[in-house]
Amino acid sequence: MKENLISLGAIARKEIIRIFRIWIQTLVPPVITISLYFVIFGSFIGSQLREIEGYSYMAFIAPGLIMMSIITNSYTNTVSSFFSAKFQRNIEELLVSPTPNWVIILGYVSGGMVRGLSVGLLVSLVSLVFIRLPIHSIFYTALFGLLTSFVFALAGMINGVFARKFDDISIIPTFVITPLTYLGGVFYSLSLLPGFWQVVSKVNPIVYMVNGFRYGFLGVSDISISVGLVMLILFAVALFSANLYLLKKGIGVRT
Repeated sequence: MKENLISLGAIARKEIIRIFRIWIQTLVPPVITISLYFVIFGSFIGSQLREIEGYSYMAFIAPGLIMMSIITNSYTNTVSSFFSAKFQRNIEELLVSPTPNWVIILGYVSGGMVRGLSVGLLVSLVSLVFIRLPIHSIFYTALFGLLTSFVFALAGMINGVFARKFDDISIIPTFVITPLTYLGGVFYSLSLLPGFWQVVSKVNPIVYMVNGFRYGFLGVSDISISVGLVMLILFAVALFSANLYLLKKGIGVRT
């Protein structure tokens, strides 16, 4: 067990050092992007809109924007890092070593989580420039942030396993994650939608993540918090199991 922890620490340390070594590329751009959302949707457009659930529009969208940055960066870091290891063929050194597959997975996922949560923290600090954001429950804020980061880091690793060229690592973020995020209640409350579209929206898993995170800040949510937590845990177990299976079979990583 000690050897496994040492291996996990080594992989995680390599991933984290890479993130902060090139911080201008990994941390600054997403913070600037989300800051523009605050300026455009919060200050310019939000000032013309009525309150939602008793909060100003900017306060309402702030948790969603923070969650959006966590989702995007957790996924992006893991998929790019794992695919780079495949491309440089150094992932093979880990696969032939005694390092268990679960250690390899957690090592890469930890890097994605560190980047996602770091950007989320920076975006939270930026939000204070525009709005005084309350915290209703630090427990639910941290829990939904950590679980969501973990889930999307795992999803990013699956993308990295199947990716055959650099273009493949941008397909899922562009055509799946981005649309689901924009339709995930970041910029609006589900209560504003007609009944049919409220039902359709609840098929989107990101709705539960955004609303759970928003509940941690504002104490309001369009969905059941317990249902959201159960879904996140099920996604985490399913994606972790899928990664274990893929590495065990050598799918996408062995030639």
